[in-house]
Amino acid sequence: MRGVLLTWLALIALGGGAEAADVSASMPTKAPPQTAPGAYDWTGFYAGVHYGYAAGSSHWSATQSGAATPLSGSLDMLNAYDPFTATGGYLHGFQAGYNYVLPSHVVVGAEADISFPSLLGGTSTFSSPSSGTAAYQDLVEFSGTLRARIGYSAGNWLFYATGGFAYSYDQLTRTQLSSMPAGGTALPGSFDNHFAVPRFGAAVGGGVELALSPKWMARLEFLYTDYGSHSVVFPVAAEGFTSNLDVAMLRAGLDYKLGQTGVDADLLSKGPAPLDLGWFAVHGETTFIEQYVPPFHAPYRGANSLIPNQGREGGDASLSAGFRLWRGAELWIDPEIDQGFGVSNTEGVAGYVNGAAAKVGAAVPYARLPRYFVRQTIDLGGKSQKVDGAANQFAGSQTENRLVFTVGKYAATDIFDKNKYATDPRNDFLNWALVDTGTFDYAADAWGYSYGAAAEWYQGDWTVRGGLFDLSIVPNSAELDPNFEQFQWLGEIERRYQLFGHAGKIAVTGFLSRGRMGTFADAIALAQMSGGIPATADVRRYRSRPGLSANLEQEITSDLGVFARVGWADGNVEPYEYADIDRTVAAGLQLKGTQWSRPDDTVGIAGVVNEISAEHQAYLNAGGLGILVGDGMLPHPGAEKIIEAYYSYALSPATHITADYQFIDNPAYNSDRGPASVFGGRFHWQF
Repeated sequence: MRGVLLTWLALIALGGGAEAADVSASMPTKAPPQTAPGAYDWTGFYAGVHYGYAAGSSHWSATQSGAATPLSGSLDMLNAYDPFTATGGYLHGFQAGYNYVLPSHVVVGAEADISFPSLLGGTSTFSSPSSGTAAYQDLVEFSGTLRARIGYSAGNWLFYATGGFAYSYDQLTRTQLSSMPAGGTALPGSFDNHFAVPRFGAAVGGGVELALSPKWMARLEFLYTDYGSHSVVFPVAAEGFTSNLDVAMLRAGLDYKLGQTGVDADLLSKGPAPLDLGWFAVHGETTFIEQYVPPFHAPYRGANSLIPNQGREGGDASLSAGFRLWRGAELWIDPEIDQGFGVSNTEGVAGYVNGAAAKVGAAVPYARLPRYFVRQTIDLGGKSQKVDGAANQFAGSQTENRLVFTVGKYAATDIFDKNKYATDPRNDFLNWALVDTGTFDYAADAWGYSYGAAAEWYQGDWTVRGGLFDLSIVPNSAELDPNFEQFQWLGEIERRYQLFGHAGKIAVTGFLSRGRMGTFADAIALAQMSGGIPATADVRRYRSRPGLSANLEQEITSDLGVFARVGWADGNVEPYEYADIDRTVAAGLQLKGTQWSRPDDTVGIAGVVNEISAEHQAYLNAGGLGILVGDGMLPHPGAEKIIEAYYSYALSPATHITADYQFIDNPAYNSDRGPASVFGGRFHWQF
């Protein structure tokens, strides 16, 4: 666990888009471009990020006791991008190095990098009398290089060649599909895994770099790696496999100049100099969260229960890159690297304790592409408003009256159900039912994102919003519906006002989900007839599920603000994407530390009460499982009550560490279990 934490801290200077930005912001005016005057001085240390696509191949042979000839085959590791699972051969990674410019304009240097793919691997199926039918799979978990570089600088351009040592860590899997192998014990359906199998080899390539500003550089690079051969034994199948691996990568990247002779002292305190060229802007962030659930009273446990005496960690590093397309139009792309797990595998509490934890965890960091969208803004006049540069938002100005259209892949909560004081688990409250309304069952995959279109009309103190988003292919799935047959309508009306000179806002949000869902009553009735455990998956048909919520934020002073949320959703139909909550009420406050001379510190405290319908209770009592909860029984139901308090300490304006505590009474609506406590720590850095 300590090693994982150190890894994330080491990547701070390389991180890349903060979730806190509001995607619904309008198109600001153009900022003056940054330039690198004269011939650029490439000498110095640098660090950066890269994004690209990879393809590879592997040839393998397998030997087995008693077999006359070895088996052989090959793997094609070119994986096309699937927009509905967001998987493919793309990769994200980090690099760091040093350049030195000779008087002849020749540039020499060294660089180390590490890359994490989304999906770089292949599977081969084979069959023989001695082995039966089986499948062999090779998945690259992560890879990297340590290379020398030599090139030539021409003004702001650098052309270079590179080569050196390469490594890869793979997961190798053999799955028995039918029959049994001779001399082995593998049954059909069983598999044998080798994790983090090391491969070593060499890398060669070349690229071009362009200085965008005195501190920022962009690159395009090609690398070819050959890892040679490696052998493993699958003991359950009594087979040995020998395979090679070669990979080709085309990568684009950004580098930041850390300093001429070392790292500039103010880099971590002030963060990198911003990059906003007018037509192109970049922001980034990295977050690490650790949580621990101490022992608590738990006389029994089900498949989706909160587990006592358990700690888990997770983190992400993401980039937010924006491009101006034409007047009023922006394109934003937010690549991200995720790693880790939520406590109890992101289950056990309806108001889950970590809103930044994905419902799909992984021990090894992996690449994701959660956001890519186009936003078009049409100014309608009125007062001019300043807009600060942030993730998914260009710096500039906007008019108070405007139309905003957003189309692409993003989170519905980037636009709907926003609250100034409780909206971002990377910066403020962690609890799922505090950063969003607990009953807001918004369309999303397991990471919280979906394809959709939204329209907003800002007119004076009013805003009207509407949207249409794709639901996942089945409830609580990692895959979105590729046919858009299951979808969700969203609508919101917002009113801004001044109360005794302090800004306030109230918004009413409604949703209507249309998809294949089951009712709790139907699931219970079917289970009673069959003598089994109720499951809504057995009684799903195309139907609707509505929900409605209200959201209030009110500034009390320049340092103190309060918020409240209340929500309802149809408790007869299963939730589709998110929390097992049918009714919720939440309220809290946020206070800046100006009074104790810590203006960048923040204190927050809030509480939420969640409830479910009688049908929902009966379903859980009969052993049914929800999206997040399910103790196997619920003989004594009660409202789930949660209190959260946090203190965010500013190490610098760009860097915060947070201590967080959550108290949970009746976790998963079960008065037989708990109360439970959750202690948490968070590290967050952004630019």
